[in-house]
Amino acid sequence: MKFVIRHEIRGRVRVHLYQRGMSIRQADLLQYYLCGLPGVRGAKVHDRTGDAVVMFDGERRKILEGIQRFTYEDEQLKELVPRNSGRALNREYKEKLIQHIAVRTLTKMLLPGPLRAAYTAFHGLRYCIKGLKCILQGRLEVEVLDAAAISVSILRRDFDTAGSVMFLLGVGGLLEEWTHKRSVGDLARSMSLNIDRVWQNVEGAEVLVPVSSIREGDLVTVHVGNVIPLDGIVVSGEAMVNQASMTGESIPVKKERGMYVYAGTAVEEGGLTLCVKKVAGSTRFERIVKMIEESEQLKSAAEGKAATLADALVPWSLGGTVLTWLLTRNVTKALSILMVDFSCALKLAMPLSVLSAMREASAYHITVKGGKYMEAVAAADTIVFDKTGTLTKAKPQVADVVVFNGKDKDELLRIAACLEEHFPHSMANAVVNEAEKRGLVHKEMHSKVDYIVAHGIATYVGKERVVIGSYHFVFEDEKCVIPEDKREAFRKLPTEYSHLYLAVGGILAAVICIEDPLREEADAVIGALHMQGISKIVMMTGDSGRTARSIAGQVGVDEYYSEVLPEDKAGFVEEEKRKGRKVIMIGDGINDSPALSAADVGIAISEGAEIAREIADITISEDNLFQLVTLRAISSALMDRIDRNYRFVIGFNLALILLGVGGVITPAMSALLHNTSTLAISLKSMTNLLD
Repeated sequence: MKFVIRHEIRGRVRVHLYQRGMSIRQADLLQYYLCGLPGVRGAKVHDRTGDAVVMFDGERRKILEGIQRFTYEDEQLKELVPRNSGRALNREYKEKLIQHIAVRTLTKMLLPGPLRAAYTAFHGLRYCIKGLKCILQGRLEVEVLDAAAISVSILRRDFDTAGSVMFLLGVGGLLEEWTHKRSVGDLARSMSLNIDRVWQNVEGAEVLVPVSSIREGDLVTVHVGNVIPLDGIVVSGEAMVNQASMTGESIPVKKERGMYVYAGTAVEEGGLTLCVKKVAGSTRFERIVKMIEESEQLKSAAEGKAATLADALVPWSLGGTVLTWLLTRNVTKALSILMVDFSCALKLAMPLSVLSAMREASAYHITVKGGKYMEAVAAADTIVFDKTGTLTKAKPQVADVVVFNGKDKDELLRIAACLEEHFPHSMANAVVNEAEKRGLVHKEMHSKVDYIVAHGIATYVGKERVVIGSYHFVFEDEKCVIPEDKREAFRKLPTEYSHLYLAVGGILAAVICIEDPLREEADAVIGALHMQGISKIVMMTGDSGRTARSIAGQVGVDEYYSEVLPEDKAGFVEEEKRKGRKVIMIGDGINDSPALSAADVGIAISEGAEIAREIADITISEDNLFQLVTLRAISSALMDRIDRNYRFVIGFNLALILLGVGGVITPAMSALLHNTSTLAISLKSMTNLLD
């Protein structure tokens, strides 16, 4: 790519690309590419001018060489960069806002008085029509107050006041709409699929292939715990599918042969093979946007309270106007009340506060699926942690493979990886990664794989039944036995590791020792959460009591439970809720999904099982558990902001009404101060909470 350097200081360079014009898609591709260059701290691309600003810590020469290598035809880059970046939306609303301000300025400066009055009266008709429609439908809402204020101003020939009211209402409406759509778009993008590879069914065998290679008509198999990657029709199998990401309802739906399934829904039980009908991922983005916008259950109680209070105050404002006129016979004083309505600021500021808080959380790699969940996080007093992949690192490693049947370690690891790769979980990933590290290429040597949640995996290799999983599953459920001459070796298994047991033909073949190191920040995070007002922090795990006791002692939880099943976690959450406690559940595996659904707020680790991320209300990245502390801080600050907004709106507007009724300020000044304060509080509500 040819370019010229326009401006440069230490650690920052502005370049101009030689091309006729830059489309929005090209700007997104370039920005994503620049941000991915080694040493780049940040980048911003201006599509209108064809300029790019790069902030970097690395070597200047390498940065410039990287820009020179860039091409829009990079297919891999096209696959990685989402098509719905929000850049087009930002441009659209910036243009609308500039146009709105320009029209107001030009009409005041260029139109003579009579024409300006006629323009204002004509422009006010649509507000009057909206208010009239509300009255005819038996509703007294903010549109009625707006219509009354504008109508009375026009009838009194106070066209400047009427124009100012309409101008400020227009600006407020544009800002609200822009912020709402941008926040929803950011949220939808963070919820969109991020699937790299899928299991393609080729002549009855499952082959792991890039999702980009799938075409319409191909067969794709989806196992329990995985997210359906593409739209399609079920051709075999049956499953219970969680469609919360599409419908907002978490109750799973049965899907079987001939039924349509959607990308982004998750298989809770069973498995499916589907014939792909849509390979373009854009349809999922639109569906998520629609779900977020339409789902009332995602709104916080604070937003609902604001909307209800706003509508309830409208009759009081109208009544106060009439009463003031009856008592004083002074139209100016009565109009002062009409020019000030509480509902405008209440309805505008509260949703903006919530959406802005959700957007701020996303900047910390925290995905929140609705305002109600931030409100619940702020109110929570109990947190339940899963252990593996949550309090411990999300990427455990294989420390050793202890052989019990005399076969080669690598061969047994190959068999284990062949089974575990179908059901992603932190411990399963450790086995698969170790096999890849050792260069153990494994073909599909087994029959259909059955996954037993929280227990293990079972299949047949040839005529022999092969199982891998927990002690309880392998030895108690499957009745496998330890070779007589290996019992002493079994007793001496290292206790500092978690164990995966592999049995072939009913006899223990190997024990895979998993190193599951504690996160360095875990104890500090637990302490910080306690300081933030969380009174009860619990750890629950399917591991042995020995392992659980050790981890619990190191991190400082209030209670811990070991060798628990998925239903035990969910049951504990339900019991805590019956006691009146607000519960957050944090997990990363398929076995955590019942508890995630049962909690007031379910939080999933992004590197965990896909179904956990899909069911959870909030997702955090695996990098640092301090994101939980950040989330709690943002949520608490949000509720404080909402409380302050309430006090300011009620107090300030009540003061304006009293000043107007007292004759201290004119109706025009009341309208100006009211609309200015509404705009100011809305802009304040859009700012970050933790700055």
